[in-house]
Amino acid sequence: MDKYHQSQQLLTQLENILQQHQYWETIAPEPQALASIEPFAIDTLACHQWLQWIFIPKLRYLIVQRLPLPTQFAISPYVEEAMKNQVGTIDIVTTVREIDQLLKD
Repeated sequence: MDKYHQSQQLLTQLENILQQHQYWETIAPEPQALASIEPFAIDTLACHQWLQWIFIPKLRYLIVQRLPLPTQFAISPYVEEAMKNQVGTIDIVTTVREIDQLLKD
């Protein structure tokens, strides 16, 4: 299985986990919140919002278009810190770590 397929599976898994733990939103944040230039849109979005509205769609776009996938990044430390003590953190961080590891190789 290639990296694109594996990445897509992990994104679907992350989406399902976010839904399972009631973090998935049906209404998008305001456009200015999504346009943040801060890392992880930390000034305008909660971590789960950043995952849903920025990270997952951008990575899916790269996968569908078969564009180069990012390398040498790790989002799991941010997710772990931003969501500590919240419901479902272990499940979410576990999947995000798998994404980090896959794209690091």
